[in-house]
Amino acid sequence: MSKTTRDGRKLKARTEAVHGGTARTPFGETSEAMFLTSGYVYETMEAAERRFKNEEPGFIYSRFSNPTVRMFEERMAALEGAGDARATATGMAAVTAAMLCYLKAGDHVLSSRALFGSCRYIVDELLPRFGVTSTLVDGRDIEAWKAGVRPNTRMLFLETPSNPTLEIIDIKAVAEIAHDAGAKLVVDNVFATPTLQRPLELGADVVVYSATKHIDGQGRCLGGIVLADEAFIADHLANFLRQTGPSLSPFNAWVMLKSLETLDLRVREHARSADTVARFLESRKGIGRVFYPGLPSHPQHNLAMSQMEAGGNIVAFEVEGGKEGAFRFANALQVVKISNNLGDAKSLITHPATTTHQRLTPEARAELGIGEGLVRLSVGLEDTADLVEDFERALGARP
Repeated sequence: MSKTTRDGRKLKARTEAVHGGTARTPFGETSEAMFLTSGYVYETMEAAERRFKNEEPGFIYSRFSNPTVRMFEERMAALEGAGDARATATGMAAVTAAMLCYLKAGDHVLSSRALFGSCRYIVDELLPRFGVTSTLVDGRDIEAWKAGVRPNTRMLFLETPSNPTLEIIDIKAVAEIAHDAGAKLVVDNVFATPTLQRPLELGADVVVYSATKHIDGQGRCLGGIVLADEAFIADHLANFLRQTGPSLSPFNAWVMLKSLETLDLRVREHARSADTVARFLESRKGIGRVFYPGLPSHPQHNLAMSQMEAGGNIVAFEVEGGKEGAFRFANALQVVKISNNLGDAKSLITHPATTTHQRLTPEARAELGIGEGLVRLSVGLEDTADLVEDFERALGARP
């Protein structure tokens, strides 16, 4: 999937993000072509037959594959260092497909308990409906992972950093546990992005993203992607997607192709600003705990910095006064906008207990450290001085 120069030199990740997977038409366009077509024409009936039998290359139907979508898949595979990739309509479609394409009734999934609300629903509620049992463990505890493995464990699933309290899980250690059990490790890498963390290099088998977040990066469109070795894609995922149809729009794929050109630059600037904001918040009265992997005060700071290049752009923190205090603080912000999205050029703030994790019981939220005063901040690309001033003003709005 990776691109090389004419003399065989392998390109660096930032260059792959600009050129990887590009397939030009005879017109020689500079920008990637957008193929807004549902179907494809064959020269003869015999050609159609050969293509459906996979006896000759080519596209058949855009539910299966599309030239623009394929460019996005190949570019992402090059960035991630994966053998292959398949794009989906949303990030949750990617998570669901990565699991359902591989699991069957009687299998067992072992997962970290700190998950995005919809991911936890898939593991905890959806899979058991189809005879796939699941166990949730404290992902930070390696012994808990070991103890949770059963003879029928086929998959381990985690996100790190976790949403929203930014727990860090040792990917390499969990990968070893998975492989010793003959299971696959699936990592949701959405908070870190391929710029800051590369799970496949740490032993993961499958990586999933909500491309809606940093990969688009400007809040425009939905998308997801699953990356793995060629065997997993060919033997499990490709036909599952073909038959169930959670296809990515070619237009959305084109938008994300253009966004990938600036992904590295954006994510590193996001992380730089987030680090400044986190340190500011940690020093202010009215703010309780601040959760950010880049801070030395984070309980897993050393682990985070051993498998990530920077702390990312998500900061979670507790506002004094519980839900009322958190609402008052967020409502007083003028630059930062209230939204449950993340990874956007705009700084966004949300209250997980009443939005992304509201489906969990109060006891489950308490177990995960999601208190009534906790807010999750996605630091954008504004001038950091303006963000700090906005927070200072909002803190002053407290009674």
